Amino acid sequence: MGESGTDTDEEARPEPVLLTQPVDGTPDVVATFEALREASDALAAGQGPIAVDTERASGYRYSQRAYLVQVRREGSGTVLLDPVALNDRIDPFIAALADTEWVLHAASQDLPCLAELSLRPARLFDTELAGRLAGYERVALGTLVELLLGYRLEKGHGAADWSRRPLPQDWLDYAALDVELLVPLRNVLEAELAAQGKLEWALEEFEALRVAPPPPPRAEPWRRTSGIHRVRSPRGLATVRSLWEARDTLARQRDIAPGRVLPDSSIVQAAVASPEDEAALLALPVFRGRSQRRIADTWLRAIREAARLPKSDLPDPSPPHDGPPPPNRWADRDPAAAARLAAVRAALAAIAEENRLPIENLLQPDLVRRTCWRPPEQLSADTVADALRAGGAREWQIALTVDKLSTALDGAG
Repeated sequence: MGESGTDTDEEARPEPVLLTQPVDGTPDVVATFEALREASDALAAGQGPIAVDTERASGYRYSQRAYLVQVRREGSGTVLLDPVALNDRIDPFIAALADTEWVLHAASQDLPCLAELSLRPARLFDTELAGRLAGYERVALGTLVELLLGYRLEKGHGAADWSRRPLPQDWLDYAALDVELLVPLRNVLEAELAAQGKLEWALEEFEALRVAPPPPPRAEPWRRTSGIHRVRSPRGLATVRSLWEARDTLARQRDIAPGRVLPDSSIVQAAVASPEDEAALLALPVFRGRSQRRIADTWLRAIREAARLPKSDLPDPSPPHDGPPPPNRWADRDPAAAARLAAVRAALAAIAEENRLPIENLLQPDLVRRTCWRPPEQLSADTVADALRAGGAREWQIALTVDKLSTALDGAG
């Protein structure tokens, strides 16, 4: 799938204009209740959609809270809000943003921390998702702004520690620029989606994203420890679990990112080495450092708890799952299902290419696998549509795929 038809030849496109400062300058951070009321009144008096973004401190803090909220609206300018300084008491700001359309880029990353502040959009436009549906292969904010608006955003500080106070001026410039062009980008993408006949699809996607509930907590999050594949025994996995849980408790108490308390690699090393005493633990890399020596008893206690577990309490080496097995095992486990999956994937690839859509936006891959593994007993367009709908597919997706999908399932079954 190539770039959208509006993408002109790169040699013919003029050099993008580098933006290093917001057009109106970077405003002072709203950190007092008086400034909050003034900024909220200005936003309420503005016109049109509101560009919204947040800055977190994911690599530094345990919490995923917003440490800065940036908004921009025509007639109001840009507002940089420090919810921490305001003890999250931002009622006037909430009221100013109510009943307006919000424009975000990759909204699923920002909506949870906004909801923690009781900030929830009445309507939503996601420029990243719009770019995908419009047929762009590269949908980072900087890429789309450069391609569609002719500006280049200054490389930023997205991975910085936004819990730091005071925030450096160049960080604030970056934060303000992140909402500077969101609404103009939204307008270009909306026009292009309308021209391609995809605007209603996008609106349905935005609404599904807006009302989506938070994902349920993972049943066994410790299994996502990087490098866990090196641990092969149930006892070793119990050690990973015990150390992971001890680390998580410490990280939550201190509001520090877990990887900064103890790296995943050190958890795996300890699980493989299975040290029997403090001296053996402190001989391992990382654990011999000063900060780890102070809390060595915490790690040793976790290791010993895992060592004392009866066999019946040890974790299963195979992680639990409620879906079909990995597709590379289908040919042996169920050749008919493997044939259905191949036929359906081919059909979906053709539909995606014809409509210039990413195949993963056409139908969720997990839903495709589940439908192929256990298709409806009585195959028809109606029963396949019901199965897709039950699996969370949107109506535009069902309308676009159901006929070819039911044919592929029936023909390969």
